[in-house]
Amino acid sequence: MDLIYQIKAFILGIVEGLTEFLPISSTGHLIIAGDLLNFDGPEVNTFSIAIQAGAIFAVCWFYRVKLWNILTHLFKPGKEQQLAINIVVAFLPAAVLGVIFADMIERLLFNAVTVATALVVGGLIIFWIENLHAKRSYAPRVQTMDDMTIKDAFLVGCMQCIAMIPGTSRSGSTIIGGLVLGLSRKAATEFSFFLAIPTIFGATVYSLGKTFLRVSNEHSFVWTSEMTWGFSIGFVVSFISALIVVKWLLRYVSSNDFKPFGWYRIIFGVVILGTHFSGLVQW
Repeated sequence: MDLIYQIKAFILGIVEGLTEFLPISSTGHLIIAGDLLNFDGPEVNTFSIAIQAGAIFAVCWFYRVKLWNILTHLFKPGKEQQLAINIVVAFLPAAVLGVIFADMIERLLFNAVTVATALVVGGLIIFWIENLHAKRSYAPRVQTMDDMTIKDAFLVGCMQCIAMIPGTSRSGSTIIGGLVLGLSRKAATEFSFFLAIPTIFGATVYSLGKTFLRVSNEHSFVWTSEMTWGFSIGFVVSFISALIVVKWLLRYVSSNDFKPFGWYRIIFGVVILGTHFSGLVQW
């Protein structure tokens, strides 16, 4: 067993679980962490998909009761059915644009400079939105995600499309976008969690299909027992760390804003840009 490979899988699992649901970009962090760890090879894309699945299973486990209620009331008019409809409506914009532009975005934008720039710009946007939000003298229009309309869901889904740019953050786009649309912090955060389920699951199925099709055509990928261990470690670690983050974030948003994440994004982005252009680190 390659211990170094397993350690890298462990570290990347932690990175994915800790960043998937925070407004700091999990994809951006995985790109940077993968470069720093020299984690490369034909299995990298599949590995990233596997550990994302671990994070999504954490959300499913955390909301297992509510998800079960949605499934059992799917064909009965009520708040569960409306929530299911809203999730589907919010999922569609990213699904359509993802199929059309995913390959081009991965080819042109999956690099350290794009990630760093998006981190800084996203951090500045967080400060701007939070300052506007603080000036409001009235309560949010939507207190819980059960109060959301189809229009609210569609607009949040459109906000999610911005996160196709690596470094932007899917959760950041949907949560901050939700605040702009009049959602409460809790409603925006919880809806972001639920929207992640079909979004990342869909991306997982799509990416796996492309990967296995390419592999079957090129005959360049051989599955090994080390990969099985690495994928398993990454999946489990991502699940556990994501579950911790989901619980913590829901408590955090009840009495705090997102400015600390804005500071983190800006500082991290500037460090990446500085090391890249100074030549200290060869990204």
